[in-house]
Amino acid sequence: MSDKAMSEKAPLHYIYDGIEEHDNRLPNWWLFILWTTIVFGAGYWFWYHIAEVSPGQLGEYNAEAAELAKRSQGNKPASDETLLALMQDPKAVDGGKAVFQANCASCHGAQGQGLIGPNLTDGYWLHGGKPVAIHKVVAEGVVSKGMPAWERTLGAERVKAVTAYVLTLKGTNAPGGKEPQGEPEQP
Repeated sequence: MSDKAMSEKAPLHYIYDGIEEHDNRLPNWWLFILWTTIVFGAGYWFWYHIAEVSPGQLGEYNAEAAELAKRSQGNKPASDETLLALMQDPKAVDGGKAVFQANCASCHGAQGQGLIGPNLTDGYWLHGGKPVAIHKVVAEGVVSKGMPAWERTLGAERVKAVTAYVLTLKGTNAPGGKEPQGEPEQP
């Protein structure tokens, strides 16, 4: 290409060590991306930092932390009193029944009468019939007997709800129940 054709294409900007640098126009696609990014950045800055229409990342984090703190305040450790009080709450018992039907009925039967797992409606218990003992078995499981630990899967609140539901089954002696296993519950 001749020097004249080169200089008509773009004005010569700089020559150094035999290398010519021309002042070429940027491609339209590149300019489109540049201007779109600038407009988006200005809109984002206005939306989140000036007008504060929506919470930013820090606002969302603070909201989630507050929600977690609120939930953990109500998350009292399981005790006989807490579980017996939860047993009186129809909403908690209904929630526990739904979780029981979805996760526990395959081994313990739909009414807790026992299939593969023990009967939960009689007065005999393999690992103790006190509310805290039942909660411990549901939460931590008994691997040697095939009972999985449910606390990691279900969470602490749902384990308490299932325990409350199982407490309502105790002593109902559902028809078709499995033979008694374990020791009779001590008053």
